[in-house]
Amino acid sequence: MKRESIVRSEVKSACDILRKDDGTSGAMDYMEQLSWLLFLKVFESVEKELEETALMNGENYNPIIDKKYRWSNWAKKDWIGKPKECLKDFVDNVDEEIKNIDDLDNTLVYFIDNILFPHLRSLEGTPEREKIASIFKEISGNKMKSTYNLVDVINKIDNINTDDYEDTHVLSQIYEELLLNMGNEAGWGGEFYTPRPIIRFIIKVIKPKIGETVFDPFGGSAGFLIETLKYIQEELGNITVQENDILMHKTLYGHEKKPFPYLLGTMNMVLHGILTPNYYRRNSLGDEDIHNVPESEKYDIIITNPPFGGRENKKVQDNFPHKIQSTEALALQYIMRKLKNGGRAGVILPEGQIMFGGKKFKSIREELLNKFNVFAIVSLPQGVFSQMGAGVKTNIVFFEKTGSTKEIWYYELEGKYTKKQRIKDEDFKDVLNKIKNREISENSWIVSIDEIKKRDYDLTAKNPNKKEEIEYKEPNEVIKEIEKIDINIKNLIDEIKSNL
Repeated sequence: MKRESIVRSEVKSACDILRKDDGTSGAMDYMEQLSWLLFLKVFESVEKELEETALMNGENYNPIIDKKYRWSNWAKKDWIGKPKECLKDFVDNVDEEIKNIDDLDNTLVYFIDNILFPHLRSLEGTPEREKIASIFKEISGNKMKSTYNLVDVINKIDNINTDDYEDTHVLSQIYEELLLNMGNEAGWGGEFYTPRPIIRFIIKVIKPKIGETVFDPFGGSAGFLIETLKYIQEELGNITVQENDILMHKTLYGHEKKPFPYLLGTMNMVLHGILTPNYYRRNSLGDEDIHNVPESEKYDIIITNPPFGGRENKKVQDNFPHKIQSTEALALQYIMRKLKNGGRAGVILPEGQIMFGGKKFKSIREELLNKFNVFAIVSLPQGVFSQMGAGVKTNIVFFEKTGSTKEIWYYELEGKYTKKQRIKDEDFKDVLNKIKNREISENSWIVSIDEIKKRDYDLTAKNPNKKEEIEYKEPNEVIKEIEKIDINIKNLIDEIKSNL
């Protein structure tokens, strides 16, 4: 059996076990459980590599996770058969400690909740140790009720050879697939996971380069940052040690407000080789003053899918020049203020008030057009986020901080997308070809700033090259609908009569 098949089989088996455990009641529970277990398994291999490199260079190595708490030193023990013997390696007085455990079969759970997690949460002294601590402070602990199930999951994960590059590479791909599938199962509504073809299209338009800083203030599972990493690596080809250092430590930055997607995003970056990611648990809209952002705290590139349809309180709103509840309206203001002079951005926005609404929404659009060059808007079909449970129609707004907008190139992407019929990379082939030279076609057109002002700063994509198509239903379908309406009316009348 090929290594990829083995890794895929072990992860699938682990997920199946997690699904049936009484403690992991849904996709979010078992994805979190799988993520922190995988993290510790992968990070042991990371530490081994760092230690070997230090020894080769004749340097002392200071462990990030103390050796006795590394994966192999607790996950491989016989916690059910020899619980006391296992526990004694981690406590001073095992006889006293064992009294705290009602059922010795649950010694592993006791160890994780009362010894392992407290140790990981208390790590400090270096950025690497503090990163580990920040991750595990956001996790409540083990959620599995059956120790037997937990041991089975640990064994499945242990069968993956994270010392082997091929296994780790395959694992990173499988993890991406899991994020999509879990999001579909849990109905995350695109909150944590943006379809990767959309992200890759945005990155191909923005064209990030080595030496530029790339920021996602609403990072979710870190898809924008991971795909940027892949893009730059592919563009560079052979990467020097210096370039790799810049790419791993001084290029990719992100924030995530909620603990669960923060864990997913951090885990995703570690799996893709970014061992100490600049990825932080932070509410971008509420945790910093954006009225006067110094240039040193701005970024060359901002690419993101901000939260849609949310509402922020007055305290958060007071942090913005245009005070408004809408999360997407606040997000756009935030992005505008965090972009460096000469910087560029690609932002997914819903087709709603932010694109055409009046007064407060209009004032934000007006500022955007006057202070930034909105060079392109790509209108996406309604179903592109349907696999994540979101049916909202969206647009990708591209702009750069190089002066005011003179004209906007629009493109209307067509297609019918559902949970089964997902958007693909090839669906963006035509728009990528046309956006280079701002070609005009049946699906693309240019609107001048004067025309946009006449439309009261409405930025909605309204294709002038197409007549409105009216879809007529089949006569039999119309008759069935009328009959159904008649039945509903009759039932309503009968109910009213019975109450008279």
